[in-house]
Amino acid sequence: MKFGRVWQSIVLALFLCGPAAAHEDLPLFDAHVHYKEPAWGPYPPSSIIELFDRTGVAMALVSSTPDEGTITLWEYAPARVVPELRPYHRVWGSRNWTRAPGILDYIEQRLDRYPHKGIGEFHVHFLDDDDTPLLDAVARMALARDIPIHLHSGAKPVARFFELQPDLTIIWAHSGLGESTGTIRATLERFPNLYADTSLREWEINGGNDIEPEWKEILIRFQDRMMVGSDTWVNGQWDSYETIMADHRRYLNLLPRDVAEKIAYRNAEKLFGIKVTMDLIGKRK
Repeated sequence: MKFGRVWQSIVLALFLCGPAAAHEDLPLFDAHVHYKEPAWGPYPPSSIIELFDRTGVAMALVSSTPDEGTITLWEYAPARVVPELRPYHRVWGSRNWTRAPGILDYIEQRLDRYPHKGIGEFHVHFLDDDDTPLLDAVARMALARDIPIHLHSGAKPVARFFELQPDLTIIWAHSGLGESTGTIRATLERFPNLYADTSLREWEINGGNDIEPEWKEILIRFQDRMMVGSDTWVNGQWDSYETIMADHRRYLNLLPRDVAEKIAYRNAEKLFGIKVTMDLIGKRK
């Protein structure tokens, strides 16, 4: 019996167990994956797809430092990977990428060569007026290609990008890691083209026997723009991948079915023009 059919049998059994497990049959779209160089040895591409299969992750949005990691994983399993371009390479990383010589040419060349569906995830730790022309150029590249940027920042850089290019689409990494639920709610309310992933937030969202109340309000109110994510930024996240995705399923199971479907995968379908189904489990191409 193929693994995909085994999985389908398992989730059907879970579905029949009762309301608490009613959403375990949903495919997941992991909207925040990195396949960085330190993971290439311990976690070859086959093992990554096996982790996706075991957790019901049908597809994932992948960026890497360097971009070769993303391309390696995409070439191995094109049916399971939506690639996006992280601009980090060589010595240019989260704190200095905007200073990299020829960075705009690098981004444009990689976008021309490979089918990246986004630019990011990249960090803007603080607003520097000297960076404004570069950030505007990156936003214009995304708009020209009709793809989102994936931004790791607080609320102020999000606002700056929308000031520069109001029609831009942004995925807010970690829902603005470090920002309060009040700020998250206000920022999502202010910018209708702002999506958010919940990577590194699952432990906050899951309360005792229910979802933490303020997060529950956010998930329901902005159900059309929220997505799950793991953020495999270090190998420890790959080590804990099954637990991380189980934690996301925990709060999805407590949401109404239609809301859980949107956050689990339907918002990604809409954003990237893809089809996410459990039939992808056990497949690569």
